[in-house]
Amino acid sequence: MTTIDGVINLHKPIGITSAKALYRVRGLTRMKKSGHTGTLDPGADGVLVLCIGGATKLVERVMDLAKVYRARARLDVTSESYDSDRPHQPVPIAQAPTHADVVAALSGLEGRIMQVPPAISALKVGGVPAYRLARAGQSLELAAREVTVYWTHVHSYCWPELDFEVAVGRGTYVRALVRDIGVKLACGGCLTALTRVSVGPFHLADAWTLERMATHAPQTYILPLDAARGRIAEAVGVVPPRPAA
Repeated sequence: MTTIDGVINLHKPIGITSAKALYRVRGLTRMKKSGHTGTLDPGADGVLVLCIGGATKLVERVMDLAKVYRARARLDVTSESYDSDRPHQPVPIAQAPTHADVVAALSGLEGRIMQVPPAISALKVGGVPAYRLARAGQSLELAAREVTVYWTHVHSYCWPELDFEVAVGRGTYVRALVRDIGVKLACGGCLTALTRVSVGPFHLADAWTLERMATHAPQTYILPLDAARGRIAEAVGVVPPRPAA
């Protein structure tokens, strides 16, 4: 089989880990040297950029590109993981926030902000993923770190359901943004659905599903290394456009 060095724009489905998706692609391409460029939780879907062969040198560059997510959340509940992976816990609410309140809370999270990552996450503490330590019953207090939120946009809000879009930089947890929205509004905050819409120049509309890949030759869906380098270089420092109001 011909070796192709390049990048795959994969549409990771809901229900499997990013690592599992990568393993399935390795089975299709027969290329063991490969890596993904930023974990999507099993409950999330969307763009997962995979670097194949010599393109694995591009992993860090891709991870530094801006990402856009479409998210849905409930503001009347929370959970241990701040998403629906763990049981929802009702949160007493004195008064439901207005649409203007929600927009203001999201706007207040734009820019360079300090964010505390969720304790139940793949972030490593002493070389061990935080979720494993939490599962073992260890109490974790993760340090806040600086992340970038380029913009936020509310698509719809009808208490307690919120549908919004956000463009972020590397290391930003959308689950933590939802948590912090709840803190600002004195209500709950639990992510219920998440789709990664784009990573730099790689968009969901152009992404390949695993099912479609299985019926095509690898050269059909692998963007060759030189072309991938060019597209990534053009996207460095580029902020995706905010949706029209």
